[in-house]
Amino acid sequence: MKYLRTNIQEIETAAELQKIINENENVMVCCGRMGPMCIPVYEIMEELEEEYDNVKFYSMAFDSPESNVIRSAPECRGFMGLPFTMYYKDGKVAKATTSIQSMPQVKANLDEYLS
Repeated sequence: MKYLRTNIQEIETAAELQKIINENENVMVCCGRMGPMCIPVYEIMEELEEEYDNVKFYSMAFDSPESNVIRSAPECRGFMGLPFTMYYKDGKVAKATTSIQSMPQVKANLDEYLS
């Protein structure tokens, strides 16, 4: 069952998330809702998918119990605004951001942490 209707692949379970980050060197996951702070980030990710073919882009529904693995991550402690965006490198969190991100911010994180 899909929770979000983005044009990027959606992760539905914590086990699926773990499998994806274990099997791919570079992964960006935007954990959010269909709201004004999250939709721009999904759109940026969709736009960057072709440019960053070394990165796998995914969304995850913030309100799903399965996304607790992201919501409760130590890197997200103190985060207040949606979405929570995680950048994974070699199976580990390389960077975590909160709230809306601009194209230059997302590209800077991809270039610094997932290149």
